[in-house]
Amino acid sequence: MGPIDYLIIEFPNGDMGGEGLPLLVDLVDRGIIRIIDLSFVRKETDGSVVALTIADLDHDGVLELAVFEGAPSGLLSSEDVDEAGAVLEPGSAAGIIVYENLWAAPLASALRRSGAQMIAGGRIPLEDLVGALDAAGTGD
Repeated sequence: MGPIDYLIIEFPNGDMGGEGLPLLVDLVDRGIIRIIDLSFVRKETDGSVVALTIADLDHDGVLELAVFEGAPSGLLSSEDVDEAGAVLEPGSAAGIIVYENLWAAPLASALRRSGAQMIAGGRIPLEDLVGALDAAGTGD
């Protein structure tokens, strides 16, 4: 199994349209990631949090995420959804995605077979990376 990550992606004004959802489907279709759990949440203007179902989220008549119907593994609890909703701006919506990095599974298996183990991991925020590259004079 490859490393498991999660993302919470906020959509201002609750508009989940755009180019992102088809690209998520493409990553799955190409075997780069596997969606383990996927939930959607909206924070109403009164501050209440509402879980959303997978449907036509961008209202263009095409069910881009219908391929993930039934994907929830149970890893995301109602508390996780509430916690994600709590950090949203009122009127915004979010997608909560738990995914396996399939591209890394062969490497992870080989490392485990040789006795190696992951002892640390992390992610460098894009703003930090751009700042460091700019400071080094290598950013464009």
